[in-house]
Amino acid sequence: MKRSAGSTKRASKRQKVSDATSTRDQDKDKETLEWPEYFHDALNTVLAFVSSRRNLAITFPMIRSSAEGLLKRPLELSKVAELKALLPDIVEFAYIPRSDLRIHGETVSQQNKRSNSPDFTLHSQSLASNTPSSSLLPGHEEEEHVLVLEFAENFRTTKSGLFFSSTDMIPMQLSNLVDKRNQCFKDAVDELMKATPEGEDHIPVNPSAKKTLPANDSQNLIIPEPKDRPSIDDILLDIQKQQWYKNQIADRRTFEEKAAVEGRLLAEPLSHTIQQALRESRNITSLYYHQAAAINAIAQRKHVIVSTSTASGKSSSTKVLEENSDATAIFIYPTKALAQDQRTALEQLLWACPGLQHIKVATYDGDTPQDHRRIIRETASVIFTNFDMLHASILPHEELWRTFIKNLKLVAVDELHYYSNLFGSHVAQIIRRFRRICAAVGNQRVIFVSCSATISNPTQHMKCLFGVDDVEEIVEDGAPSGKKDYVVWDPFSVKDMNPGITKLEQSGPMGEAINLMVFLMMRGVRVILFCKIRRACELAMRALRQRLSAEGHLDVLAKVMPYRGVLRDSQDRRRIEREAFSGHLLGIVATNALELGVDIGVLDAVIMLGFPFGIANFRQQAGRAGRRSRDSLAVLVAEDLPIDRNYVESPDKLYNQPMDDLTVDIESKVIIEAHLQCAAHEMPLSKDDAFYFGASLGELCDSKLRKDKDGWYHPHPKFLPYPAKHVSIRGADDDKYTIIDVTKIGVPRIMEEIELSRAIFELYEGGVFMHQGLAFIVREVSHDTKVARLVRADVNWITKPRNVDAMQTHRIKEITRSPHRAYFGRVDVTTVVFGMGNKVLDVVDVDTPPYERQVTGFWFDVPKDLLGLMKEKKINLAEAIHSASHAWMNRFALSPDLRTECKAAEKEYSKEASQRKRPARLILYDASRKGSVSARAFDHSGEILRQAHDTVETCPCKDGCEKCIHSATCSEGNLVASKIGALLILKALLNLDIDANSIATQFDSQGFETIVEATYIRPLDGIRVEPA
Repeated sequence: MKRSAGSTKRASKRQKVSDATSTRDQDKDKETLEWPEYFHDALNTVLAFVSSRRNLAITFPMIRSSAEGLLKRPLELSKVAELKALLPDIVEFAYIPRSDLRIHGETVSQQNKRSNSPDFTLHSQSLASNTPSSSLLPGHEEEEHVLVLEFAENFRTTKSGLFFSSTDMIPMQLSNLVDKRNQCFKDAVDELMKATPEGEDHIPVNPSAKKTLPANDSQNLIIPEPKDRPSIDDILLDIQKQQWYKNQIADRRTFEEKAAVEGRLLAEPLSHTIQQALRESRNITSLYYHQAAAINAIAQRKHVIVSTSTASGKSSSTKVLEENSDATAIFIYPTKALAQDQRTALEQLLWACPGLQHIKVATYDGDTPQDHRRIIRETASVIFTNFDMLHASILPHEELWRTFIKNLKLVAVDELHYYSNLFGSHVAQIIRRFRRICAAVGNQRVIFVSCSATISNPTQHMKCLFGVDDVEEIVEDGAPSGKKDYVVWDPFSVKDMNPGITKLEQSGPMGEAINLMVFLMMRGVRVILFCKIRRACELAMRALRQRLSAEGHLDVLAKVMPYRGVLRDSQDRRRIEREAFSGHLLGIVATNALELGVDIGVLDAVIMLGFPFGIANFRQQAGRAGRRSRDSLAVLVAEDLPIDRNYVESPDKLYNQPMDDLTVDIESKVIIEAHLQCAAHEMPLSKDDAFYFGASLGELCDSKLRKDKDGWYHPHPKFLPYPAKHVSIRGADDDKYTIIDVTKIGVPRIMEEIELSRAIFELYEGGVFMHQGLAFIVREVSHDTKVARLVRADVNWITKPRNVDAMQTHRIKEITRSPHRAYFGRVDVTTVVFGMGNKVLDVVDVDTPPYERQVTGFWFDVPKDLLGLMKEKKINLAEAIHSASHAWMNRFALSPDLRTECKAAEKEYSKEASQRKRPARLILYDASRKGSVSARAFDHSGEILRQAHDTVETCPCKDGCEKCIHSATCSEGNLVASKIGALLILKALLNLDIDANSIATQFDSQGFETIVEATYIRPLDGIRVEPA
């Protein structure tokens, strides 16, 4: 067989390696491994120097010029690529957009730019001969992209687990770093001597090149179409054969495929027209059991909840519209994306129905232009909306909607499990206001249909939200499902890695999640990566961009997209949604905005970066893959956090642990009063409206509303003219900051809006803000106009603020059989951004005004005598207080709407004494300034304290778990925790006996003590202690 020149070259090289290996085995003493002097004498030295100068951008032309000056000969790209081949985890060698090359937000100016290095590329036979500059690949236009070379290692300190780079080093440390790099190279040569990869395979691909280098084998890898992808079994076997696989699969469960269960319509079957439309628009020839059961129940005029993995009300609404051409329907979804998706599906169904093509379907949400809203009210038969619009736009203007409401036959609410806690409590009152308006215009025939993921008690949840009784529950899922594999992936610990190759976004959980995602996409697997928070989503997208760009897989990168539900530009958001739903994408990086049932095409795999916020979230996210009959994969990539470790060690809980009941508070007087103000504005209230709003209506109307001479109640004047604007149903702060990209002079672009509570953490001058995986440096922030101006920058650091403080003050309540008390009142939460840093390049003071807000909350002071005992037993007080606070919150149903001061490991375990001491106090407060949950929590503070104690004392875990002292929503990952400390605090507050002799002295406490005795907060005059 004829060999190509490239094959001959590689064979020759392998022969040389074989000969060298044989010689070494025969006489190891005579062999000396010589490695390239351009590494030792040039690149290593130059890079170490440049990386220690924060004001220098490490571009390849700069490095090349200096290295060639030392070598006195050309430095070819292929030689540098050999280093990349040997040390892929250390050497960064890739193109980035020139516009991204900024230091502290300022573009590298053309006049200060180094001149191009001498044109040595004619000496390299591997590159085109007509390249104008030695730093450029063929077809490269200098103004578009720039080639960057740097060593990407960071070393980890023992303090706080922070990453430091060479910019922090003294000359001796820099010398040691050079030596370490040399040793890394020697070790790599020894390890790979038998099979050294070709350096040409690692020459970076210029994204803007008009002519490209001959593609190597990896770049020629043909990605199969998703329909032709390998099976999940084969993919998992392939993963375990990879060099980077180090037994990370801690657990694997396989659930076999399930056949479809068809249902039968018992009465009033769907017409032939609708059946034909279902076949033509959705290829549906028969109904699943749960679909048929829902239609049967609606035909009997029952309210319905379908709690299965796949459900919607489209078929039911079509039947209703066919029966009455004047009928109207409302579909309510928690997100705009989900509403858009389902609207398209319904329009396709109606268009396929002869006689129903004229029916108009419209989206009515915050993005709907004002001039379109009147047309929608007058002409639409079906609207897709959300509870925000129902609360703030439709109900306040019910007189404009009366014709629509009179003809209303069906209200379908999707993703019912989404409505719980504070938001769900507001929604319950909105639905009661809506039912009251329907009855007032003479329509008491509305049928409510709801769909939900599997929840513990669907009937009770729907009754509580809607205030209706005759509810048909359907929980048997008739839809088929393919074979599904669940994998718990335990990443190779960062602490166990060679410090010389540790990199923030290429190691640990995020790095391994990115690696898995790329591996799956390259095999035609459509995958979604879920991140718990927006910032992790942005960092993951940034890492994907860098990885795929560096490897030349720009075709794959074009099929990867981030998704968040908070994009400022509605057209931008809708464009992303269209791309996602079309099925053209291979990868999506998302927050839990896509945890809901959006049809984003047929996904084959789900990767969850870190355990989600609960078992229900885990199962919901895992269910996003495999919604047809094909095999699918769900991977939980565990983070190095206590909750994640718990599921790595006890994976059975992921599948067997029951889900908690969803909680809706329909008795909160604060919430009821807010909606009574709104209801009275829509239509004056009377005492008879207690039918909708409960027994407290009379008291609240008399004390909070204004009564006219005829006995009708109207809103209090302070809520006028629009009471709904005073009620934030999601508990979010109203103030928002607008973020503007000013990279292009004279062409500012609004990117998004973020809440004030987030802005204070992410928008400060010099800080790095992530948007769709791209880094921006904050140039200017105006707290008066609430505008932040940012410039695009490709930086290798991120920033984060460092401290939160809280102070307080008003009501006192006894704790049963205890001399100690619970206190309630105003809590002043002060957030101060002290500085920024990450790897850490530098610690920089940030001149940002404190973010101060007043909320309500309650607290318990840790008894003074207990503090002495805990210090004697060397129990960390911050750990104990943090864990006791979580233990209390874990027993309170509405805790998602409460906050506590989560303790940060970097502060509590600091090796330097902190000047900021915190009082020994458990503080819990409302997440929103307009919240009211803390008042209800305070009323039950003592009994919940007892429940928390009993749970912690009887929990079989050793050091804490999510059932006792850990919280899935802890902002600091539960790293500062002590089960024994939490139990002692709970016992002391309840005045229970503590046997000091039975408490073992703790020897693993770290850092300086940051907690001091709490001082008594003087109550307002006239305050009396309330009985327990």
